[in-house]
Amino acid sequence: MIEQQICAVLDRMRPEARLAVIHGGDSRQPQAVVYSTRNPRSSKTYVDVAGDIAESLRANGFRHVCLLPDDMTLPQRLRELKIDMAWLNTGGTQGLTSACHAASMLELCGIPYVGHNPLNAALLDNKHMFKHVVSSLGLPTAPYVTVNVDEVSQDVRRRPDFIKRFASYSGDFVVKPVSGRASLHVHVASLADLMDAVRAVFDATGNTVLVESWLSGAELTAGVSGPVVCRGGQVTLGSSPFVFSVLERLFDTGERIFTSKDMRPIGLDRLRLLSCDETETTRSVTLIAAKLFQRLGLESTVRADFRCDDRGRVYLLEANPKPDLKAPGQGVVSLMAAGLHLQGLDFNDLILTLLADRVHQLLTRRAEYAVALRRFVPERTGMGV
Repeated sequence: MIEQQICAVLDRMRPEARLAVIHGGDSRQPQAVVYSTRNPRSSKTYVDVAGDIAESLRANGFRHVCLLPDDMTLPQRLRELKIDMAWLNTGGTQGLTSACHAASMLELCGIPYVGHNPLNAALLDNKHMFKHVVSSLGLPTAPYVTVNVDEVSQDVRRRPDFIKRFASYSGDFVVKPVSGRASLHVHVASLADLMDAVRAVFDATGNTVLVESWLSGAELTAGVSGPVVCRGGQVTLGSSPFVFSVLERLFDTGERIFTSKDMRPIGLDRLRLLSCDETETTRSVTLIAAKLFQRLGLESTVRADFRCDDRGRVYLLEANPKPDLKAPGQGVVSLMAAGLHLQGLDFNDLILTLLADRVHQLLTRRAEYAVALRRFVPERTGMGV
């Protein structure tokens, strides 16, 4: 019955709903900001991927879809265009916590959206805070310490917390920004070279630096979203989060962390697709991804990144709050889309799945925050009342 209700709402939205796909803003554009500052995540706008999402929504039958930048003009443009619902495909425009700005503006405006609420957006985009929380929840993550802005001039190796955390560890370290994308400014360093790497990351980002033990095993990722799944237009409601595109990222000779797509395109030759229950490792990945989604109360998709140690134990490293949803094509594929066919899905199914799951969440659990969607609910369904 619930599946039929979701379908009924989507069918009414297709010809009438006004949807906006929001991409990152450009602080150099007129009226975008008051003063141009800095975004430690980088200034990429993701407008191309936003275009792919918009095209997929149109292919799924939604007639009124536009692209809007995440900047100071957004609230006024939402009002002028009479937007009913938005899709967040933005890492923000500028500022230390830019990933949560668009969600905050949409909540202020009362516009429902596909995306994380401001608190979870900030949490997921700040790797050190994320690791603090997942550690407290009992989810396995690599041992780590942080180097804050006022600690960069100190030698982290002499700090009591570092000595205690890594007392029995003799391997290398991964040094990376706490907020970033595409593995940019990530270093693998020995203990002797650790401070040089810390200073290099800080110089590049001007922000807190994360230091964690380097794990020598396989690197894996998995997408996870809510329980609503759309296959070929058919809606199903499961009993647990939907985990998909579980895969291993393959290393070249001498490569110790996976090279980002900014450095080299990601094709299927760099990935090994896995089924969710193929091995004990993939079962662990699936279980941890689902627990992460449930225990953080996530309301939109993430890509969870994992690394194994030399004994095959799985550790959750981070969860990308704005995973790449680029449409597959020309020998290049996003990590989120690579394994969809193993679940009987294609890219358009994934986009409809994420929209339908969010619509279901909003109308059944957050109806007071989704006033704009109520006119698409047939009276007989009772949803959102």
